[in-house]
Order: sequence, then C-alpha cells, then structure tokens
Amino acid sequence: MPAVTFELLKTDDRTKARRGRLITPHGVIETPIFMPVGTAATVKGMKPEDVKELGAQIILSNTYHLYLRPGHDVVREAGGLHKFMNWDLPILTDSGGFQVFSLGAMRKIREEGVDFRSHIDGSKHFISPEKSIEIQHSLGSDIMMAFDECAPYPADRRYVKDSLELTTRWLARCKKYHEEYCEQHGGESQILGEGVNQSLFGIMQGGVYKDLRKQSAEQVVEMDLPGYSIGGLSVGEPKDIMYDVMDECVDYLPKDKPRYLMGVGSPDCLFEGVERGVDMFDCVLPTRIARHGMAMTSQGKVNIKNAKYERDFEPLDPNCDCYTCRNYSKAYLRHLFKSNELMSATLMSYHNLHFLVSTMTKIREAIEEGRFLEYKKEFFDAYGEF
Repeated sequence: MPAVTFELLKTDDRTKARRGRLITPHGVIETPIFMPVGTAATVKGMKPEDVKELGAQIILSNTYHLYLRPGHDVVREAGGLHKFMNWDLPILTDSGGFQVFSLGAMRKIREEGVDFRSHIDGSKHFISPEKSIEIQHSLGSDIMMAFDECAPYPADRRYVKDSLELTTRWLARCKKYHEEYCEQHGGESQILGEGVNQSLFGIMQGGVYKDLRKQSAEQVVEMDLPGYSIGGLSVGEPKDIMYDVMDECVDYLPKDKPRYLMGVGSPDCLFEGVERGVDMFDCVLPTRIARHGMAMTSQGKVNIKNAKYERDFEPLDPNCDCYTCRNYSKAYLRHLFKSNELMSATLMSYHNLHFLVSTMTKIREAIEEGRFLEYKKEFFDAYGEF
C-alpha cells in the first residue's frame, strides 16, 4: 500500500466537482482543499499554531529553497521537516523544478538534470530527478512531487512536446529511485517519515495543447502513482484558456486518485477548478497580497491602504469570524500597514488564509448537499470582480 491513499466520497450531479478524503501518515485531509505555502519551512508571517488554528490541514514546502538554505542534510539531522518546523500535520514538498526553471539564464537543462546558479550567492549546483527525490527523502514530507520541466507560456508546440517527454523520462527515474530507496532503507529511517512513509505524485505537462496534455497524462498515469497533478498552468496564459485546458485535463486522470492543480489559489480559480474535478490547490497569493495590504473578503477585495479606511472601525469582513476580524478594525490594520509594522502582514495573512480555507470548507459542504453551483453563484455575486 502507498503511504498516501485517496477515497472518493461523492461526486456532484451537475458538474465534475468531487468530495474526497486523502489519508496520509500525518493525518486525514478532506478534499477539495486549499494548501497554504510554507516555502522556507514557514508560512510567511505565521506561527504553525496559527496556521493550524485557522483550519489548514496541510502545507507545502519548497525543495529548491530548503536545499540551498539551510540544506536538506540539516533538516534530516533535525529529525525531518515536521520536527524542524514544529508542524505535525501533512506536508507536501514540490520538486524544485519550477523554481529552477524560473532562473532563466542562470540554469541549463539537459537529459541528466539541471545545472543552475543559486539565486542567493551565485554558487553552482546540479539537481537531477534522483537528487530531487533524495532531498525530499531527507525532508520527510508525506507527499513528494516528481522533478519536471514546466514549459513557459507562450511556447511553441515542438518545445512543449519535447519538454513533456523529458518530464516523463524524469518521472520514471524519480519513481525508480524512490522504490529502490524504500527497498533498501525503508525500515531504517521511519522516525523521519522517510522512504516508505512518503508517496510520489506525478505531474502532467503539455502547455495549452490539449492533445499533448492527453499524451502526457497517458504516460504519467501508466506509472500507477498514488496521485497526479496538473502542472504548467497559471504561468501567464489568460484564465479562459487555462479553464478550457483544465476542463479536459481532469478527464485524462483516474477518478480514484487525487488531482492537484499546482500554483493556483485565487477564489475564482478555486471554484472553477473544483467545478472541473480538481481536489487540491496551493498558492502563495493570500500571504503575498496580505504583505501589500490587500485582503480577500466575502464582499470583495479590500485595499487597506485606501484613505477611506482611516476612520473605519469595522472589521475587514463583517461575515468573518477569524482572529483578525474578531479583534481588529480596518482603521487599525491601515495604521499598522502605513507604519510598516510587521503585525500588519501577520494579521492580514491570517485573515486571507482563513478566508480561503473556510471557503473550501463551504465548498465541501455544498458538494455534500448537492448545491455547489448555487453556492458558487452566491459567492461570485457577493465577491464581485476578480
């Protein structure tokens, strides 16, 4: 049995929306789910206890960043990522592929892997599919992502086809390395959650070319993994194109395995993704915009920098029961932001994460009650323009 398994509990009668349950060594995850991002073993500006309190069931960490600093050997020596960062719920680690490929001229892709220079100090490094899994073994995450190449948008068909085929070959190497490691060392390091306590998810690529998406999915699914993700979307393409491609992507993936849309987390994208059968989402958006004074609320966006909030002593969202909204006014939050106080980012991040996590809870309830489309309309009518 894989370390991570999935139960499909209910499907919506009018859409592809699904209600499921992901079982991991560190707990059960109710899906569909939004996963906060903790790039460097921390959700920016938040204590782990606060992230758990607002209802997050799983967080992400970044293989590339933790490899460079503090080093995966340091994390392993600390007892694994869960212990290192004081988080006892599930963790998903990405492979580092997207970050490496985002380096542009500072990296070179070849069959063996990727040569690149650190964005921190310019030092030279090399990550292969095997190295990515080795790093993730040391981190001890519940879910590991395969090392892939994320083609940019726009990209010509020939490049995208070559890229997805390279991703497939790299996935086979990731799987082989993981399985051989488990056979050789599976029983030796279980205290770290290492090896046998981890599951590898594959990544579908193919850009905006639907036939290439199908080709990639067929190759990835053939490897019979515990879960699959849709990569290479939300990389600059218009949303209508993303939705059109996504609409077919899920049809190429097994119904009895979780489907993960990587790097997507705005409220409209969450609803549209769920409607198309996606189970898992992640994005840095809620904490990133919080640091710039922007909040997502049930009544739409709130830019706390605006002068009209100087004497507004109401909460960010009158319909929200999060810690921030229970205790602080827009006037106070604006004061903190204008004063460059760190508390501004913390309180705004708490609210934004709570907003997305609670929205996903309501989506799950709506699917269970057969009223997903009604809830979606209610939400969009109240939220306004995205």
